[in-house]
Amino acid sequence: MAIPTFLGITLLTYLILSLAGSPLDAFLADPRISPAELERKRVSLGLDQPIFVQYFVWLKNFLSGDLGYSIASRKEVMALIMDRIGITALLAASSILLSLLVSIPLGIFSAAKPNSLQDHLASGISFFLVAMPNFFLGMLMIYIFAVRLKWLPTGGLYDSVGEKTPLMLLRHMILPCLILSFQNIGSWMRYMRGSMLEVLQNDYILTARAKGLNKAQVYRRHALKNSLIPIITVVGMSIPSLVGGAVITEQVFSWPGIGSLMVSSIQAKDYPVIMGITVMIAVAVLLSNLLTDLAYGLIDPRISYDK
Repeated sequence: MAIPTFLGITLLTYLILSLAGSPLDAFLADPRISPAELERKRVSLGLDQPIFVQYFVWLKNFLSGDLGYSIASRKEVMALIMDRIGITALLAASSILLSLLVSIPLGIFSAAKPNSLQDHLASGISFFLVAMPNFFLGMLMIYIFAVRLKWLPTGGLYDSVGEKTPLMLLRHMILPCLILSFQNIGSWMRYMRGSMLEVLQNDYILTARAKGLNKAQVYRRHALKNSLIPIITVVGMSIPSLVGGAVITEQVFSWPGIGSLMVSSIQAKDYPVIMGITVMIAVAVLLSNLLTDLAYGLIDPRISYDK
């Protein structure tokens, strides 16, 4: 299903972009451009062809490894994306790791004593994190930790002066990584709590307790592994929202990744770059779904893909 899904995504995106206006609109702002020059650019970009012909030409070039050239910068789209994708991948991977490290223990902590003070406290934290918009929290964190306390930088990848070191990169990653993780922590914690409560009602948990295992051993050996299956699903399906959140977070913190490139390309109506980024996101989402399915078999031996 991945191949037709991918083709459907690219076709739908191409059609939507064609309805959003012509990339030649950027040239109309130049009063010196002549109608003849405008027509020449239209023909050179293939915009004189029907939209479906344009799409199949783009698809043919893509299958041969050519994503075309940026209309705004005249650089190769693949080169532009490769310059940025590693930065966004680093931020997204750090966010996923931080979200898991916080949400799983918090969910177990909440499920250990349902309807207790610690459960209500953990649930309140999760609701707060889910409800807060990324851009608001980002501006608030910049004001507190960068402007007032001056503990962390306001944005960017490195300081404007001094040697670029991994420690400097780490300091610049703290705020955007936290902001990108907050909503995931709140959401994944709720899934972990519900899954853990469901697993704890199973007979094998009662049997383990009857054998004399303490609560920590029951959770570690029997409950945790079985309760992770819904979390795997949620993590796999959170990749698109992570990319969407990265667009906002990268703008707030001046993070030079795919998100900021997408925003600048949309503003410039640089459709080849927009299509290239969409393709990369679609591939990432489809691969994450595939890895999610494979992870099921590793977590739960009862799930098999042999048949």
